[in-house]
Amino acid sequence: MLVDSHCHLDYFTEAEIEDILCRAAEAGVGEMVTIGVRMAQAETVKSISQRFSQVWGTVGVHPQNVGEGPLPEVAEIVAAADHPKVIGIGESGLDYFYDKAPREVQQEGFRRHIRAARETGLPLVVHARDADEDIAAILRGEREDGPFDFLLHCFSSGRKLAEEAIEMGGYVSFSGILTFPKSQEIRDIARDMPADRLLVETDSPYLAPAPFRGKRNEPSYVPHTARVLAELHGMTPDAMAETTTANFRRLFRKAA
Repeated sequence: MLVDSHCHLDYFTEAEIEDILCRAAEAGVGEMVTIGVRMAQAETVKSISQRFSQVWGTVGVHPQNVGEGPLPEVAEIVAAADHPKVIGIGESGLDYFYDKAPREVQQEGFRRHIRAARETGLPLVVHARDADEDIAAILRGEREDGPFDFLLHCFSSGRKLAEEAIEMGGYVSFSGILTFPKSQEIRDIARDMPADRLLVETDSPYLAPAPFRGKRNEPSYVPHTARVLAELHGMTPDAMAETTTANFRRLFRKAA
């Protein structure tokens, strides 16, 4: 069984979700995590995860959205995460590619989510785009106040950030980007990551893997990414499915 560790089911219509889950099951994707991007959306995440046994959720504010209103306090994030199907905090982090919010606001939001992760004991789902040095610096700095678990999701950053994340005890998740013809650098990094720190995801409805590139992505497509990851590690697809699912359970302990 595979787990899609990062998707956005609330971006689909209610009528579509059941069909999406059926196709995922047929493809061997038994569970998935639908991700929070705004505090106002947290109740929708919880509702979807509560309706469908194979769906988990996270709560948080995406770095592109932190400028839309007041930053949530740590206590607000912690309170939103108090639900049996919420297994992580985020996604949070830094996005200097789009720069839709001031960088200092993104950084403060990131720190608050880290503190919420530490307080709840839930792992943090990290969005990192064109901000490798600041992501690493904030992760390192916040660890001085105590450990916390984290996942670099949809990895498309540099080798140094991946290696630093592993050194800090983090995990790295790969999306359909891994299958793109021009993503050899990402494949090289994925090949060199320890197998016990790997996860897979779709980030659907975005970033559909080959051979579906350009189409709307969905959880049933995650086996295509897992297959490439398996080849890079000299493993069978079944072995990689077993490995990434075990890693998911170890990181997202509430889903074990």
